[in-house]
Amino acid sequence: MAQEPLAAKGNFFHIYDFRVKAGREEEFIEKFVDFDYSDVNPMHKSPAQVKDGVLLRHTEDPQRFYLIAEWSDVAEHARILVELKRLQPEFVGLIEGAGDGAFTPDYAEVVSSTPQHILDAAAAE
Repeated sequence: MAQEPLAAKGNFFHIYDFRVKAGREEEFIEKFVDFDYSDVNPMHKSPAQVKDGVLLRHTEDPQRFYLIAEWSDVAEHARILVELKRLQPEFVGLIEGAGDGAFTPDYAEVVSSTPQHILDAAAAE
């Protein structure tokens, strides 16, 4: 199977690291999925979103989650985030401290990504 890099050098990841209220984790996942895959989600309508996000759950702390995705433009993600907050998706209310900005990402630039020819050579071995 051919490999591909997780992200392209020069793009950005948004990285959310947050906790969900105790006992509400499964409800959070359900509400997140319902919103994320709906036609209402403004993130999926932007050409600046290079790769769709993934929701991750910590393996040892079931209340801790991460949300990451690759974008070509941090300012565009931040602009759309304001729009998303106005929509008040239900899943955000299940995040500890969400009213205090707990559902705000860090941004990180991709500064190294394995070149495709190296991945192709490794897959051929």
